[in-house]
Amino acid sequence: MSEPRMSEPHVPQPHITEPDTSQPYVIVHQKLDEAMNDVEVERQLGLAERLWASATIRKALIIFLMAAAWESYARFLDNPLLLPTLSETSAAGWQAMLDGTLMNRALSSLKILLLGYAAGISLAAVLSVVAISTRIGADFLETATAMFNPLPAIALLPLALIWFGLGSGSIIFVLIHSVLWAVALNTHSGFLAVSQTLRMVGLNYDLRGLRYISKIFVPAAFGSILTGLKIGWAFAWRTLIAAELVFGVSSGQGGLGWYIFEKRNTLDIPGVFCGLLTVIVIGLVVENLIFRTIERVTVRRWGLQS
Repeated sequence: MSEPRMSEPHVPQPHITEPDTSQPYVIVHQKLDEAMNDVEVERQLGLAERLWASATIRKALIIFLMAAAWESYARFLDNPLLLPTLSETSAAGWQAMLDGTLMNRALSSLKILLLGYAAGISLAAVLSVVAISTRIGADFLETATAMFNPLPAIALLPLALIWFGLGSGSIIFVLIHSVLWAVALNTHSGFLAVSQTLRMVGLNYDLRGLRYISKIFVPAAFGSILTGLKIGWAFAWRTLIAAELVFGVSSGQGGLGWYIFEKRNTLDIPGVFCGLLTVIVIGLVVENLIFRTIERVTVRRWGLQS
């Protein structure tokens, strides 16, 4: 006789409600639209924000604060022989502008500077082309840069006096030295950083010699070249003022450096600061007007710099 089979207990199953999928995206879209209505996608910038977004305005504000600090500290010090006020320096500069002295000295300095700067850039271009084209040229540029780049240009003044005598030739010589190595070093470094892909593109287009360098290397390395030009300009400008202080004493002529030396001998301290301020203003104009324009129409337009 078989044993009776025990029945399993009945476990009630949970009731699961199926979601309504007849319109699956309508609710989601409605919620997204409601969320986007609360988000500010675009808004008009205020006047203060638009002004602060301008680099020119920010730099002008920095210069204004520095000028205010100068004026305040000079008035607090109350010793014109140590530090004249900005208003006294501006008055001395205005008077020098009216009689033409300051303008003539500045033009004289800029004329000599451009000659030395152009000569230095030309020699740097030749050395850079030879260095990227030949192995011995690269070795020569690296060796010469390591030897002469640390040598201050002002240290060559005695030799310049012996070799070229008094006058513009000696100043141009030291300017070439101050410009040549900085520009050549940055240009050669930029050439070495050009990718092999760009080099192969130039070779595939059958570019050779100077056309190969001008079409491939120069545009790709122009960021480094422009940096070298800026450094060379700064070196040349300060070397020129220092050289004019010495050559002006020797030959009785000169530009802004000689102007500063004259004012120092007569204890015209506002005139000294006026000469120094003119050097600063010319440097600011060249950096923010000339070099910034070149940078904007070249490397930034080409996408090589943000």
